[in-house]
Amino acid sequence: MNTPLAETLSVVLLVAVLAWAVIRPFGLPEAVMAVPAAFLAVAAGALSPAHAAEEAARLGPVAGFLAAVLVLAHCCDVEGLFQACGAWTARRAGGRPVRLLTAVFALASAITAVLSLDATIVLLTPVVFATAARTGVRPKPHVYACTHLSNTASLLLPVSNLTNLLAFAASGLSFTRFAALMAAPWLVAIGAEYVVFRRFFARDLAAAAPAPEPGEAPAPPLFALVTVGCTLAGFAVTSAFGVDPAWAAAAGALVLAARVLLRRAAGPVTVLRATAPAFLAFVLSLGVVVRAVVDNGLAGALGHVLPTGTGLPALLMAAAVAAVLANLINNLPAVLVLLPLTAPAGPGAVLAVLLGVNIGPNLTYAGSLATLLWRRIVHQHEHGVDLGEFTRLGLLAVPSALAPAVVALWGALHVV
Repeated sequence: MNTPLAETLSVVLLVAVLAWAVIRPFGLPEAVMAVPAAFLAVAAGALSPAHAAEEAARLGPVAGFLAAVLVLAHCCDVEGLFQACGAWTARRAGGRPVRLLTAVFALASAITAVLSLDATIVLLTPVVFATAARTGVRPKPHVYACTHLSNTASLLLPVSNLTNLLAFAASGLSFTRFAALMAAPWLVAIGAEYVVFRRFFARDLAAAAPAPEPGEAPAPPLFALVTVGCTLAGFAVTSAFGVDPAWAAAAGALVLAARVLLRRAAGPVTVLRATAPAFLAFVLSLGVVVRAVVDNGLAGALGHVLPTGTGLPALLMAAAVAAVLANLINNLPAVLVLLPLTAPAGPGAVLAVLLGVNIGPNLTYAGSLATLLWRRIVHQHEHGVDLGEFTRLGLLAVPSALAPAVVALWGALHVV
């Protein structure tokens, strides 16, 4: 296939895959469009079979890592971790909206960092709805915090986001060094988001709430907490010895899955379904389609825009480009496109791109798949989401969090 036709076909396939992921006709999974699109890109000659296989091999370990983390989060939910978290936030808030927001920020940030953004969206958001109803406060600020922090608070660890796993593989950093470099940007970005939320939702947070009814707090699931802690320690140990941290994730998932199966708290089919096989197929297929777009001209176009070097202006520019691209084509394709272009400049440029693709999607619904999933969960709870309000909040929060986070990364690169 000649270059203009290959470029056109690649772009059309990518747009079709992303549109399907946003709309999800008849509730069908994203893979229904993505898998045939990947095969069509190869069959039509827009991407060579060798390059398609190379992309699938590169994303395979990442997909396996993601599956293990999803099982770990699901088993934590079965063990009652998120119900205990809801009870903790309700007690911490004491019926005061501002205190509840602070508790939700702390909880969502920790869950996103340790159990990935999917756990915050799918498992914590319903808990926040229930907690707000139980304490009598307006749910909007706290529910919006779940979607913003599922993106912004996913900066800390390689396991926190699929984009992190991809950046981690491209950066050449160890698990502990990745976390050390991202700790300051993570804290700065969350702090900036908190300030924006306090001002943007001042009226909702000032609304009076009735005194909450006292209730018996569930006991924290110690086995689940210890397993998660050991898994995190395993990430650091395996990385230090040059072993893929996916093995630590798999070990933690197997231990917790064995417990819930032996206790008959969940069945084998439920645990297997938690691996989200359709979503994993979507990730692999999307990577192939994006590779076709990159090979047919997008890499060259972005190469003229992206800066070289790791000085502060270059890092700010790389993060800004990544944020814009994430909102145009979704953050997962954006990171797949940008990592090969920035990796030669070193880990600083890679992490700047990661800041852009993780914080930037808070601007639009289509910026990340997590936001799209959050919107569906909110509608299931019969709570409306206003597009204008969502965008206004994003216009305030994204620049306020992204710019200081990049500055913090620049400082960390010189200190750490």
